[in-house]
Amino acid sequence: MPAEIIYESIEDFGLSKKNVSRTLFSKIGIIGCGLVGQNIARVASFFGIEVVFIEVSEDKIQDAYRNIEKVLDGRIEHWGITSGEKRAIMSRINGSLDYKNLVGCDFVIEAIRAVDRGGKIRERKDIFHKIEEVVDKDCIIATNSTTIIITELSSDLIHRDRCVSLHFFVSAQEARIVELVRSLYTSDESFHKVCQFIKMINRKVVHVQESAGLVSIRIFVVWLNEACEILMEGISNIDDIDQTMKIGFGMRMGPFEVADKMGLDKVVRWMDNIYNEFGDLQYKPNPYLRRLVRAKHLGIESGEGFYKYDERGKRIIPECLNC
Repeated sequence: MPAEIIYESIEDFGLSKKNVSRTLFSKIGIIGCGLVGQNIARVASFFGIEVVFIEVSEDKIQDAYRNIEKVLDGRIEHWGITSGEKRAIMSRINGSLDYKNLVGCDFVIEAIRAVDRGGKIRERKDIFHKIEEVVDKDCIIATNSTTIIITELSSDLIHRDRCVSLHFFVSAQEARIVELVRSLYTSDESFHKVCQFIKMINRKVVHVQESAGLVSIRIFVVWLNEACEILMEGISNIDDIDQTMKIGFGMRMGPFEVADKMGLDKVVRWMDNIYNEFGDLQYKPNPYLRRLVRAKHLGIESGEGFYKYDERGKRIIPECLNC
């Protein structure tokens, strides 16, 4: 006797939207898409994460797109990615002027650039409040600031237990390391989620206790200050000081090259913040560094800092150095 044929509705095997489990960190937000924000957006998108970034104008949104594409084009030229991969990466990055587009984000990172410490804290606190108004209560909120204490920044929020501070490195775009700081309020669950995100984008987590400057910037500014002091004393010149650290100690870039890439005005703000926090003269900006900033010689972005650069940001080598 033939077996009975049982007919079952195909709909029984479908996944309704209600039953679909959403992958953690499928969508993240970034506030401010300057150099740091662009780096975070590009890296996250490369690993399949949808990214929405918030900027203050359409011009800045378009600038961010162009700069991200420029970096990706460089990877294509060096056989790092294909044109198809570039299109996929760019398709996952969306700029917006409206905070409401952060709805659905699992993680939002504030990465703005501000001018002074007092204004910076007020502006970042305001941004944190705007984020909290539109995201779910379990969405992680972070700042990429290196010199502002996250406990102070998150103290006025309703769900302050989901806030952290982290630092993505931009001096080397592919530096596979992220400094991570928890506040006095940060829950273990939120902290472990951020660790998971950092590992998802193939970065190493460096755990740091709350301290202005974290590990990297506190060491860097002292290094740069001493290099400036050596320069002012006439012991050596800019290029030779950089070459000494690169060749002699195996570093990828010298102190002056790193400072130009970061932006000298940004470095001076870091130094002022750390000096105000600790009162130690080793963190106080060297006069030579302040002189460059006053002259608007801010590094690569302005075309001149310790070195001079062309419109593409490539260092201009004086002829005498090639003799």
